[in-house]
Amino acid sequence: MTSEDEPQTALPLVRAPEPAAEAPRNGQVAHVAWVVSTALALAGLFGVGFLWQKLAGIQEQLAQQSAQSLTLATEARTLAAQAQTMVQEASARVALQEARVAELSLQRSQFDELMRSLSRSRDENLVVEIEANLRLAQQQAQLTGSVSPLIAALRSADQRIVRAAQPTLAPLQRSIARDLEKIKAVALSDTPALLVKVEDLIRRVDQLELANAVALKPSAAVATVATPAPSAVPWAVWLASAWAELKALVRVSRIEDPQAVLLTPEQGFFLRENLKLKLMGVRMALLARQPDQARTELEESTQWVRRHFNSASEFGQGTLALLRLVHSQLGQLEVPRIDQTLTVLAGATAGR
Repeated sequence: MTSEDEPQTALPLVRAPEPAAEAPRNGQVAHVAWVVSTALALAGLFGVGFLWQKLAGIQEQLAQQSAQSLTLATEARTLAAQAQTMVQEASARVALQEARVAELSLQRSQFDELMRSLSRSRDENLVVEIEANLRLAQQQAQLTGSVSPLIAALRSADQRIVRAAQPTLAPLQRSIARDLEKIKAVALSDTPALLVKVEDLIRRVDQLELANAVALKPSAAVATVATPAPSAVPWAVWLASAWAELKALVRVSRIEDPQAVLLTPEQGFFLRENLKLKLMGVRMALLARQPDQARTELEESTQWVRRHFNSASEFGQGTLALLRLVHSQLGQLEVPRIDQTLTVLAGATAGR
């Protein structure tokens, strides 16, 4: 549609084809168009079929992959659940192991403390036993007057300390060694042996012969001389027996102390008892650790034996020799004390 103001252009004149010639040409064109459209339709159908088939394959692959993915997801969830269960079990086991480790650590600490306590208790018991044994040995030595129990107790204590092998007991071992040397260096009298000798002297008193005692039996030589021959005359026999009786009534001896002649048999009994009392005094002085008193009693007993008894006889000489032996063996009666060792033991007990 044009505006009225616009100028009209002249259209070219086209010559119309001829009807006869246009008919075949239209038929060819239609045939070609039909072929082309058919070909295109076939190509489109083929393409659609190919695409459909490909789409079906893709769908099948997608279905398979989806199924596989679902299976894998299920397996993954199963594995995740199993892994979670295993993790929980592992966590429980780790917690249990940690609890056991803590318990073992606690038990070990308790065991170490128990071992230290046992070690301290063993050392304390050892010190207490050594102290008790040494104190008992000291009392025994003071009662018996012999250092043998004390030496034995000190050696036993030293051996026990060596077996214990505790460095803390080294000062105690040194003090024991010093006390042993001190005791061995002391010349101590053997009180039990001296007591035995004093008892022997007391028993010998009853067998001592008084200085003014008269012999009750004649000697063998006198009896032999006084016995007459069987062939002698009766008056010779009577004279020989009278002479033997006369010689038995008279005995000549030398008495140095005049007071010994005046002793009666009753006084002799009391003299023996007094001598026994003096010897018992010697025994009491030995037990009381009084060597000076024992020496004084022994000297007086020796003077009494020489003055009032027959000291010239064999038995009297043996008694005097025994008295001299006891007097010579009287040394130090006081048993040395182990105060240094006991002080170290008391310090060790207080320190523990």
